[in-house]
Amino acid sequence: MADLGKQMDDYRLTTAQIIYHLPDHENLLQEFIWQEYDIAPLYPTLHEFIDFWVDKIEGKLHSVYVAKQELITPGDYRFADWQGTLQ
Repeated sequence: MADLGKQMDDYRLTTAQIIYHLPDHENLLQEFIWQEYDIAPLYPTLHEFIDFWVDKIEGKLHSVYVAKQELITPGDYRFADWQGTLQ
């Protein structure tokens, strides 16, 4: 569910696709999906997680792809051109 309080502070739902090498099989790649509220374009929470990964997790990073989405987006409104009653 959307966290309206965070959106007011410029947070956006951020998804990162993290591709990394398996520690025991360097030639094989594995995917990890990370999702959290973060502030674009600096992404301090994502950078903190990546720093943690590099320091504590054995799998060497291959690549990181990032996408963001506004928590609340404007809806598509359409107004009726005609109003009446069908019988």
